Amino acid sequence: MELIAARPLADRAVTFELATRVGPEAAARVGAAQARLAAMLESGELPGALELSRAFCSITLHYDPLQGRQADLVARVRVALEDTAPEAREGGRLWRLPCCYEGEDLDDLAARLELTREEIVTRHAANEHQVYAIGFLPGLPFMGELPEGFSVPRRTSPRTRVPQGSVAIANGLTVIYPFESPGGWHIVGRCPVPLFETERAAPALLEAGDRVRFDPVSMKEFGRIEAALARGTIDPASFAETAR
Repeated sequence: MELIAARPLADRAVTFELATRVGPEAAARVGAAQARLAAMLESGELPGALELSRAFCSITLHYDPLQGRQADLVARVRVALEDTAPEAREGGRLWRLPCCYEGEDLDDLAARLELTREEIVTRHAANEHQVYAIGFLPGLPFMGELPEGFSVPRRTSPRTRVPQGSVAIANGLTVIYPFESPGGWHIVGRCPVPLFETERAAPALLEAGDRVRFDPVSMKEFGRIEAALARGTIDPASFAETAR
């Protein structure tokens, strides 16, 4: 695998650029690099390394400068990645998340995409969304890619308040807002499953490499699931069809 660039972040981290465009190919490269470097970190082959963090097209290695030299770590990573092949498909968990497709932007999207509301729902729900990265908000998944013909730019006027759980699309990607937040994406529905809870051992429900399919539910079923999750009678982890 070719390493495009190694960019130092002061004296405690270095970012390794692995791709130039967001998409499945970049996700495969970043996923393979993460798996290889995580194994090296675990076995002590990266002196001073502390943790890895992943983005759309890169992976960042955080380290203790008193325990390891940046130049040495970069050299070790470069050699390791030269012998690492991108994965055809990541082996993350598959999630089946309920979604009430009553988003306030469906009518506008139907006009822009020249599709009916029902066609938008059917095509979005039939798509398998791969989690490319977690960011912007704690636990917020950036997922792609949308079906052909679904790519629309962000809204020209962002909303100051997007409800928690909103499922929204823009620029060929899908996100789920884990909290109420400002946002400029087009809302197609809402998911009742909490994506970030500090009391969990791993607060973020989803992680990069996971896959998500949305199961359309009615507003009544959305309310039932939401109430059961709030009472604790449904475990958010139960929506994963495959384990880690």
